[in-house]
Amino acid sequence: MVPARAALRAPAQAVARRAFTTTTARLSSPYHYPEGPLSNIPFNPRKKGFAIKYWTYCLVGFNLPFAIAIWQTYHPAK
Repeated sequence: MVPARAALRAPAQAVARRAFTTTTARLSSPYHYPEGPLSNIPFNPRKKGFAIKYWTYCLVGFNLPFAIAIWQTYHPAK
């Protein structure tokens, strides 16, 4: 029965002994990018006209399937 207790206790001791450390990201590396707010998106929401472009994109993307369905309803394939 002693080996069973040792097996249950071993993972906790192994985790406690591991020294988890972190290092700062090196910006000179091609695999690390700048961090912080607005740095992880492919567009700049602070540019002039962003709101108009964003809402136009949302409205077109939402309404396009309905427009296609209505078009196909009144213009059936021959």
